Order: sequence, then structure tokens, then C-alpha cells
Amino acid sequence: MTMQDTIAAISTALGEGGIAVIRVSGPQAVASVGGILRSKQKLTEAATHTVTYGHIIDAGSGEKIEEVLVTVMRGPRSFTAEDVVEIGVHGGLIAARKVLELALRQPGIRVAEPGEFTKRAFLNGRIDLAQAEAVIDLIRSKSDRSYSVALKQAEGTLSKRIGALRHSLIELLAHIEVNIDYPEHDVEEMTSSYIKDSCGAALDTIRRLLQTAAEGKILREGITTAIVGRPNVGKSSLLNALVQESKAIVTDIPGTTRDVIEEYVTLSGIPLRLLDTAGIRETTDVVEKIGVERSHSAVQEAELLLLVLNHNEPLHEDERELLGKLEGRQVIVIVNKTDLDGLLELDEVSSALPESRIVPMSVLQDQGLEDLEQAIRELFFEGQLESADLTYVSNARHISLLHRAADALHDAVSATEDGIPIDMVQLDVRAAWELLGEIVGDTAGESLIDQIFSQFCLGK
Repeated sequence: MTMQDTIAAISTALGEGGIAVIRVSGPQAVASVGGILRSKQKLTEAATHTVTYGHIIDAGSGEKIEEVLVTVMRGPRSFTAEDVVEIGVHGGLIAARKVLELALRQPGIRVAEPGEFTKRAFLNGRIDLAQAEAVIDLIRSKSDRSYSVALKQAEGTLSKRIGALRHSLIELLAHIEVNIDYPEHDVEEMTSSYIKDSCGAALDTIRRLLQTAAEGKILREGITTAIVGRPNVGKSSLLNALVQESKAIVTDIPGTTRDVIEEYVTLSGIPLRLLDTAGIRETTDVVEKIGVERSHSAVQEAELLLLVLNHNEPLHEDERELLGKLEGRQVIVIVNKTDLDGLLELDEVSSALPESRIVPMSVLQDQGLEDLEQAIRELFFEGQLESADLTYVSNARHISLLHRAADALHDAVSATEDGIPIDMVQLDVRAAWELLGEIVGDTAGESLIDQIFSQFCLGK
């Protein structure tokens, strides 16, 4: 990739819609689009952040291709900090593709790589790496809460916290450097105290950030949740009730669900990746047997298990075997069909899974869904989500780097207390500073940066 190139791509999702947008960025953006635009004024004369009405023309044939609105945003006041032109066309595959093809015929324009617009914003200093990663989270958000967390990170709330941390550590490093270069002026007790106080303050900040990590990761990625149980206990009915749509076939015939059905749902701001599994039982049916095997795999993958039992039936041997396998896992037991007579031995269930909450429900009569939502909140968020003003750490890469930085600072404090030479202590402090720099991209390697931006969609 060279920053001298001008790049272009369709930035809106492919398919039918009201409009589609072709984004062009780089030194030739305005001139190149101006070369295919017929309008009352030249695009090269358009002021920044203005919209020009016109038509895209195929210069070779003179054919009028599309009626468009063209927005000009001159650098550095643009997303990429370069000259950016966005061409608004009618939605659909054909119009956007034809306009993009004409733009790419202009000298010096090429197709953008995935994430290259955001990468240019990062390389041009408009955003840092943590903010760039938050752009992905904004696109992939599945709930209002996860969107809010991503938006705050995109605005730089986490970056500011990391920046303040790194500033305090660079001041500590400068103090250590002075004492290494001029040992005759060093007061050992004062330096040791300064190191322990500075590292301790940084550790407190990191610890507070990491306290939000579990919740932040859930808000970002969702909770992988498997609905498990024997056939005909109401698993598919529960899925349909949660997504408020008939996604799974519901019949009185056991074994209707023969594969894992996946859906996303948000309960009280908590995103769940729901897996409705085939009923777990012994079977000779070849297809159903494959479904049961996949159900067992889903049980292993899931972070949360919704075990559905029938209030109207005694425990079956298959269910007793399943209860034994779920010990120690995050399980909410749903006792469904409470509108029918109770034949289920709840004491046996409680004894097998003493840490699990039991939620009575009647999916058929729409009873108990609120209790289920509350049980999930209590299990993962201690009953409620934190304040919207809290800076969440949600990215697994950031969480790992914060843990490693904390370890390095612990090592610095321990080394100081053990009387290790100050130049050795300096290595641990510098390691923490560099690890925190990887979060915002200041010390990140080129290969890491390339890997992160390759996750973006084309046109972003």
C-alpha cells in the first residue's frame, strides 16, 4: 500500500436499498471523480464539505450512467485526513458497480483493500489503533449497549486513559534515566519510593480497567448460549419466544430439530448468540444421531447453558446423564410447562446443580421470560449493567496487553523491593510502557497493524 495512491470502493452493503455510496480517497480523488461528473460547476472548484448534483458520464460512449449527489471533503477534515469524495447513487448492485468501474478507469485510482480507508485514517494520525478497532465494533454491534461502548471507544475514551498511563510511566522512566546517568545525585530510598508509588498508581488504573473486561467482552461479542434438553421439552418454543419470531419448527413429534439453529437476540441490553440444539437422547435415526452429536459439541462451546426440563415429566435417564456433565458450568435450569401438573423431581435437579438458578416458565403462556432475563443479568452482570459513563475494555487484544503490562509493573515493584539494580527495574517499566503502546498503536508492529485492518470489510 502506498499513500500516494487514490483508492475507491463501494462503502455501503451490497443489495437493494435507497442509496449506495462509492467512496474515493487520495490526492487524485476530486480530479478523478470530476473527470466522470457532468454538473453545472467543476468538482475541482467545489468547496470542502459541499454536495454537487450531476450525472456520471461514460466519456468513451458519452452515455449518461447515473444521476448522483457528490460530496467533497478536503483533507485533513475528512475520515482519512486526505481528500475524500463520496458518490451517492441509487441503491442496488448495478448502479454502484457501474459508477465504481468508471471511477477505476481514471488514472491513478485503484480498488481499496479491506479496511484501507480506516487504515489511512490511522496512518495519517486522525485516529489511533484502539479507535480504529472500535470502528469494527460499531459495525458489528448487536445491541444498543454494545454500540454505546464501541462509540465511546471510537471517540477515544479508552485511548485517553491509556495515554495518561503511558505519560506517567514515561515520566518515571525519565527519572530513572537521570539517576542511571548521574548516580552521584541519586537518593536510593527516594527513587525506590517513587518507583513503587508510580507503578502502584498505574496498577490501580489498569486494575480498574480490567474490572470491566468480562462485561465489556460480553457486550462486544455476546454470550454463546446453548438451549439443551431432551426432545419435546420446549427448546424450540423457547428460542422462538426469545427472538419473537418462528425460527424453529415446533411440533409434538420428538426429534423435529435435527441440527443446531443459530440466532442472535438481545435481552435487557445483553447480546446472546443462541444455539437451539437437537433433543439429546439415544436414537437409532442416522440423521437425528448426527444432530445429537452436534448438540454435545454446542454444549462444550457454550458459555451459558439453558437446560430445559419438562415440569410435567419425571427426570429421564438421559437428563440425569446430562446433569452430571453440566456440573461446574454456567447453567440456568428452565422448568418449562409449569401450566401442567408437576411430576419433575426438583430436589434431584437442585442436588445435581446446586449453583444453578432454577427458573419456572410456561413458554406457551408467555410466563417467566422476565425471570430468565433477570437470572442472566445476575449471572454475568451481578444484576445490573454498569454506568454508561464507565470506560469498558472489550477487546481481547487490549485485555491481554493490559494483563501483561500489569505483570511487568508487578515485576518492577518486586525488583525494587528486592534491591535489584535500577537499570534492571527500568526494563520492566519500559516493557509496560511499550505494551500499553500496542493498544493505541504507538509501538505496534507493521504485521499486527496489517492483521487488524484485514478484518475490516471492503469500503471501510
